Amino acid sequence: MSQARQAQAPKPLFEASQPILRVANLEASVKYYVDALGFRLDFHESIASISRGRCAFLLVQGDQGNAGSWVWVGVNDVDLVHAEYLRSGARIRQPPTNFPWAREMQVVDLDGNVLRIGSESQPDQPFGPWRDMHGTLWTQQADGTWVTDRGNG
Repeated sequence: MSQARQAQAPKPLFEASQPILRVANLEASVKYYVDALGFRLDFHESIASISRGRCAFLLVQGDQGNAGSWVWVGVNDVDLVHAEYLRSGARIRQPPTNFPWAREMQVVDLDGNVLRIGSESQPDQPFGPWRDMHGTLWTQQADGTWVTDRGNG
């Protein structure tokens, strides 16, 4: 194929992603995502689709994946989300914390799936500790490395 034809050839367009989260009890998980996290139920059959704005998840009972998955969700203001979630009873794993990549919080669902919800980093604020999958806090040092209270890594 000539270079001219290659340049004109259609390219695939990726439109969106919808992570699939494994849950133990579909009914209880739908209720948590709707009541505590403010998602809308789009459909509910043998699986459920929930969404909020342009963010969407599929919830699947006992299949397709592993409990304890992590998903990044970008928002316009993580502090507004945090205030809402304090009122709604969401399970907040880490409150909004400033990092070089974002200001983010961690919310956990009924099955241990973690939503990292974040907005733009606040350049005038110090960076805080990062909570890993085991609950260990990591602090960024002046040289850019991250250490725990147990030492380096």
